[in-house]
Amino acid sequence: MELRVLKYFLMVAREENITRAAELLHITQPTLSRQLIQLEEELGVTLFQRSRHRIILTEDGMLLRRRAEEILSLTEKTRQDLQHHTGILSGKITIGSGEFKSSQFLADLISAFHREHPQVDFELYSGNADSIKEKIDRGSLDIGLLADPVDISKYHFIRTPFKERWGVLVGRNSELAEKEEVSPEELVRFPVIMAQRELVQNELMNWFGKYADQIKTAATGNLLYNMAALAKAQMGCVITMELNCSYDGLCFIPFRPALESGTVLVWKKALIFSQAVERFLEFTRTYLKGIYNH
Repeated sequence: MELRVLKYFLMVAREENITRAAELLHITQPTLSRQLIQLEEELGVTLFQRSRHRIILTEDGMLLRRRAEEILSLTEKTRQDLQHHTGILSGKITIGSGEFKSSQFLADLISAFHREHPQVDFELYSGNADSIKEKIDRGSLDIGLLADPVDISKYHFIRTPFKERWGVLVGRNSELAEKEEVSPEELVRFPVIMAQRELVQNELMNWFGKYADQIKTAATGNLLYNMAALAKAQMGCVITMELNCSYDGLCFIPFRPALESGTVLVWKKALIFSQAVERFLEFTRTYLKGIYNH
C-alpha cells in the first residue's frame, strides 16, 4: 500500500467523483480507476459504492479514510522532524489540549519558545483527555495538556501550578444566576448538561454526595461550545470548568463547596522524540520553575 495511492484514495473520497479527482491529481481517469481497483484487490475489500454520477465510501472505505489520514499526517510529521538546518532548531511540535483557563499558560509557553526558535512550527489539537491520549498513543500528538481526573500511568508528565475551578454555566434569567455560589442541594433541582467522560462524571458524583441519585442529566458533551448552546436554549445548566471567555446570555456560578482540578502536561514513555520536542520539554521544565519560584 503506497503513500501515493493513499493520497489518490483520499482525493476520490473527498471529491466523490473520479473524473474531478483525476483532474486535481493531474493524472488520467483510467489510471486513477486502475489504482483504486488494485487497492481494493490488495486489501480484499470494496472501498466505494459506485453510481453514474458519484461514488461514496463503504464502511471499509470510511475506516481506510481515517487510517489513511493518520498515516499521511504521521508521515509528514516524521519528514518534518527529520529535517535539520545547521545551527537552527526546526521541525513541528504537535500538542493537544482541553478547554481550560490554563490554556493561556500553554499559549504563553508556546509563544515564549517560538520567540527563541522561530523555525519550529506548532500544530494544536483541541479535544477531551481520552481523544488526546489516543492520539499520543498513536504518535500523531507529541504532548497533551490534560486536567484531573485522568489516568496518566502510561506517560511521563509535568504538573502545572494551575487549578481549574468547577461550577455551572446558566442562563442569566435562571434563578441560579443570582447566586454567588451553588451547592449540590440547590443544583439537583435543575436538569444538567455534563461531560461524557466517565472519570469526570465519577468526580462530579462525589461532589454531589448524597444528592447524586437525584441528578437529572439532560445531555452530555465533550467540549463546551455546543453544550453552552444547549444552555442558551434553556435545556439545562452546564457543569463545566471556568474559562477565560464568556457566552452571551450565560454566566458562570462556582460550586460550594469548591471543586478544583489540576492540570498536567503528558507525553509517551520510552519514545525517542525529535530534537524540537526534546528542547521544548527542557524549555517547559525551566519555564515552570520560573513560575513556581515566583
